[in-house]
Amino acid sequence: MKNASSSNLAIGIFDHLDEDGSDIARQYADRLTLAETCDRLGFYAYHLAEHHFTPHGRGPSPNLFLSSVAQRTRQIRLGPMVMLLSLCHPLRAFEEICMLDQLSGGRLELGIGRGSLSTELGYFGIGADAAPERYAEASKILMNAMRGGTLSYQGHYFELNSVPLTLRPHQRPHPPTWIATNRPESANWAAANGANIACLGPSSSVRKITDAYRACRERDIEVGDQAPFLGLLRMVVIGRSEKEAFSLAVPAYDRWLESFKFLYELNAIPTPPNLPLTFDAAIESELCVAGTAASVRQTLRAQLEAAGANYLLCQLAFGNLPLEASLYTATTIRSEIMDRVG
Repeated sequence: MKNASSSNLAIGIFDHLDEDGSDIARQYADRLTLAETCDRLGFYAYHLAEHHFTPHGRGPSPNLFLSSVAQRTRQIRLGPMVMLLSLCHPLRAFEEICMLDQLSGGRLELGIGRGSLSTELGYFGIGADAAPERYAEASKILMNAMRGGTLSYQGHYFELNSVPLTLRPHQRPHPPTWIATNRPESANWAAANGANIACLGPSSSVRKITDAYRACRERDIEVGDQAPFLGLLRMVVIGRSEKEAFSLAVPAYDRWLESFKFLYELNAIPTPPNLPLTFDAAIESELCVAGTAASVRQTLRAQLEAAGANYLLCQLAFGNLPLEASLYTATTIRSEIMDRVG
């Protein structure tokens, strides 16, 4: 597998598959078209979030959707960002991962996590207090299962007795792993365990995470010499003019924000303090980047350098952004940015 080095930039796609106002089947079809286009354009990977019972995510089973992406593409890598191990039995997760890696010919990028909103977990009867330990046990079981053979485990939440592991992933010893994080402590764990990271937030905050990651890797002589991905997530809209880009991005962000806040408002939960509540605030906080190819290229170059990141995760489709706008941004990133940012 080709990994990024500090001097090379890879660009991938991140997607919430948040509600766009259209029929669900139509939105799935549009996203598959976008994935096909990004495959032809040479994007590195397509990462799909997992959310439940909210318009913020119409892909509650990322692996199911990604199996369709795998059959419609040839080169682009794909995976959940992240698969919520708190919600599923780790053996079930393992079997799905093996299937998706085999169906895609070894293109799986495996993001794992426990979930950021306790309400979503609560609908499945998983309490917020239990989620961290359930995730810790499930992730340990999952990584042990990748070794094959027969699996036994005794824990608080899971007990496995001589389970014969008759499936295996295509990639050995296992697919590349990812975590999404905004905390330096999590970056230390990722570095020690050879996982890639995806970060969200202002470049100055992300820099603390990437610095912590690199410092941990330098201390760990067992990590090896493969350069990791240190990812920076940005919503990106490119227009033929600044005015066009903003006229597309502003209503799309408002729609995305409405979906994001759905469960918070439904359950009278305060929204995260760092959530930009206007598009101007989203630009100021560096969550969004919009403009012409030249201005977006300049902004992204500066943010990537400041963040110490070598992987750009572009959220090209969000809210009610038209498919044509997402395709234009993708095509422009390929022709004007992919070969010129780094």
